[in-house]
Amino acid sequence: MPFSFFHLLCYITIIFAEVDAVNEGASKSKSKLRLFVFGDSYVDTGNWRKSIGSSWKEPYGITFPGKPSGRFSDASYLGIRTPIAYKWRKEVKRSKEYGMNFAYGGTGVLDTLANQPNMTTQIDFFQRLVEQKVYGKQDLDNSVGLISVAGNDYATYLARNTHNLQKLGDFTKKIMDQLEINIDRIRGLGVKRIAVTLIEPMGCIPLQAASSSYSNCTQALNLGSKFHNQMLNQSLQNLNAKDNSTVFITLDLYDAFFSALNKFTTHAPGSLGLKPCCEGKEMGKYYCGSVDESGAKLYTICENPNLSFFWDTLHPSQNGWHSIFSSLRSSLHKLTT
Repeated sequence: MPFSFFHLLCYITIIFAEVDAVNEGASKSKSKLRLFVFGDSYVDTGNWRKSIGSSWKEPYGITFPGKPSGRFSDASYLGIRTPIAYKWRKEVKRSKEYGMNFAYGGTGVLDTLANQPNMTTQIDFFQRLVEQKVYGKQDLDNSVGLISVAGNDYATYLARNTHNLQKLGDFTKKIMDQLEINIDRIRGLGVKRIAVTLIEPMGCIPLQAASSSYSNCTQALNLGSKFHNQMLNQSLQNLNAKDNSTVFITLDLYDAFFSALNKFTTHAPGSLGLKPCCEGKEMGKYYCGSVDESGAKLYTICENPNLSFFWDTLHPSQNGWHSIFSSLRSSLHKLTT
């Protein structure tokens, strides 16, 4: 199950704050920008139920806010408001003010191993709120969509087709057909600018790099990532060409990952490289957060998380995400222009 890159939402809301400040000076009546989020646990900020979500259990949240909070990452909150998780929309006053987060950890474009709402169902939730006039035309006229999805689709494929990459290209095409429908549907509901993340280099994720004792990325899977990203870029170009617009943009998570990883390992003496900070004591049997019947930990945490690029076997640490999104900031500005 991929883990949240909450920093992305933080960076976007920083940019929103900057734009809102400009807008407020220019027009007191202009609506605030709202962010609508769809995807997996890279952007899930609390939609899993507490009873089953590992994000609500230790060691998640140990660096911030000091306890589990429903986010799958150890990335810190930057003191700014982000969209409320859909699950909590009735529990929080003024919950719609900043948009809404429909993302569920473990999900994909298609059905995955996680029994949670896939992207199509997440859009159904959003459509219901639009039809109920929870978000009106003025809200949607000043809105941005963020989509981060597909990693779990590939994880599910690999789990069901162990070591069989021959038909991975056909599976990518299946993902892309449905993803293009989903993205166009979000636009049809009124969202004015939509950013879609390119998929990360899957072969560099610790779960895959473990076979080389974390010394090398799995190049075959990185080639799969490149093919996915090429198809995604083409799909978004086609959608923009339909009405000669620039509604859809990409956030290049693939290149940002590589750049940040190289810089981090080069300029951080003693860094763990591809090795995660938190991992199960027996790879494949236990994972970060596993405990036995008596509650004893079946995982280990590195002595200094600041030296880790990856928090667990699937996702970057706080420092890792910070490095990644430093290179994405210019792309994020395209969302508000």
